Amino acid sequence: MLTIVLVLLAGGWLFHEFSTKPAISAISGLNTYNFLFLMLGALLHWRPRSFLDAVARAVPTTTGVLIQFPLYGSIAALMTTVKGTDAQTLAHHISTFFVQIASHDTYALLMGVYSAILGFFIPSGGGKWIIEAPYVMQVATDLNYHLGWAVQIYNAAEALPNLINPFYMLPLLGVLGLKARDLIGFSFVQLLVHTPLVLFLLWALGTTLVYTAPVMP
Repeated sequence: MLTIVLVLLAGGWLFHEFSTKPAISAISGLNTYNFLFLMLGALLHWRPRSFLDAVARAVPTTTGVLIQFPLYGSIAALMTTVKGTDAQTLAHHISTFFVQIASHDTYALLMGVYSAILGFFIPSGGGKWIIEAPYVMQVATDLNYHLGWAVQIYNAAEALPNLINPFYMLPLLGVLGLKARDLIGFSFVQLLVHTPLVLFLLWALGTTLVYTAPVMP
């Protein structure tokens, strides 16, 4: 069912793409080209597990990047794209929600916990930043919080879930022939120790920095 739903959604987008643009223009875009073949591969394999296993055999050290990053890009587009001049982006609504529940003093703790939790589901620092950046930085601006430190809050908190989901170690695991479960027993203890320490330092050091408004061109 997951494959069918995903391919139907992809087919709808591809139909719109080819019906609103010349065929040569639509297919020449690298994103469209990659997307078309990813969806075709998923459909021909039918089951997600079969598709992922085939990709893992073909490109064992970069499987996660090749499959996940196109999805991250599409999520980012959904977050930042609107139709119509009066509409607000999804990122705007999320940032408004965080501004309502956070303050200048609680920003570091709130965004640190949020970023760490989201990291369990999106185990990629770059892909996750594409999704989070529009509203994380907007919240910091609205609360007059130091923007450079807001980025560092993301960096530090986002690294915590890597102790459970070691995305950063995929190439090394492939070379050594290990599984993530071979390391989690050791890294989980580090997660328990570092989480309160990291969150405290993010809050404490953030109180020493003064907000400077960004310079608009």
